[in-house]
Amino acid sequence: MISKWLFSGAILFELSSFAAFLENLSTVEATLLYVTAHGLASLMLSAGVWLLLPRRYKFPLPWSPLVLFSLAFFIPILGTLGVILAVFPALYLPRRLKPQVWQSMGVPELPFRAQELGRDLMFNDGGLQDVLRHAPSPERRTMALMATRRMSGKDSIPILKLALRDPADDVRLLAYSMLDQQESQINQRIEKTLTQLQNAPKAEHASLHSTLARWYWELAYMGLAQGSVLEHVLNQARDHVELALSLGAGDDMHLLAARVAMEQGLLDMASGHLRAAEAAGLAQEKIAPFKAEIAFMQGRYADVPMQLSQLSSETLSRPPFGALARYWL
Repeated sequence: MISKWLFSGAILFELSSFAAFLENLSTVEATLLYVTAHGLASLMLSAGVWLLLPRRYKFPLPWSPLVLFSLAFFIPILGTLGVILAVFPALYLPRRLKPQVWQSMGVPELPFRAQELGRDLMFNDGGLQDVLRHAPSPERRTMALMATRRMSGKDSIPILKLALRDPADDVRLLAYSMLDQQESQINQRIEKTLTQLQNAPKAEHASLHSTLARWYWELAYMGLAQGSVLEHVLNQARDHVELALSLGAGDDMHLLAARVAMEQGLLDMASGHLRAAEAAGLAQEKIAPFKAEIAFMQGRYADVPMQLSQLSSETLSRPPFGALARYWL
């Protein structure tokens, strides 16, 4: 309401300012009358427009209203029309915001590839391997190696072996020390168990041979042994697991014996151990995947779906069985 009265007053004072040119007045009197009436009109116009402006355009004071007053006062007629034509269409006919059809994204610092993140895994070995292959900074590659400490040994070993070919000495030495640490820990446990075996009574030999078989199998399973060393480790694991079974070790030793035989390519022997484990009452959830793998390796592809179908739906929904179920079942 105040703005309307100010605009009305501004129009009346602006029209009255032209009376200075119609009356028979001296130049000084006409100029004084025009400047006074035009000044009051400019002041009322700038005050009315300032009251209608959004808050962010009203400040800082006094510069915002002073700009409006200067435009109206120092540019007679055209200044007043300019203020009106510039402000009122913007107030009552604002420009519509166009929908944003694209989103600006920053460039990632590290090379990456699209990957499906699992619900339980904090790190993905493929992503870390890409960092080791493509990251130009040795510090970044070192950070990727440090991340493997929170991964299982089976997943971390390939990444550490890849880092052994890194051009930076610090990265290679760190990878070698981490590999050597894992291997040394297992070897120390093997030596400790062998010492216990020499002094232990006969009643404890079965459990000690079982422990040795598991640790030798761990060296092979994690990929810490290769070539002739791998062959020696597998032979040691098979010897100790057979001794453990002969001494009456637990039925789960049949499953370990089957896995060692499969790794050596002795599929018939592995099948025999799986049958023994099944006869001893071991759960099908543990046996069926290995029976399916043996069937595949022997070319009996019709038996693979039959073995996988014995797994529960919950097991088939988890990796790596999810992809197998989609293909075979």
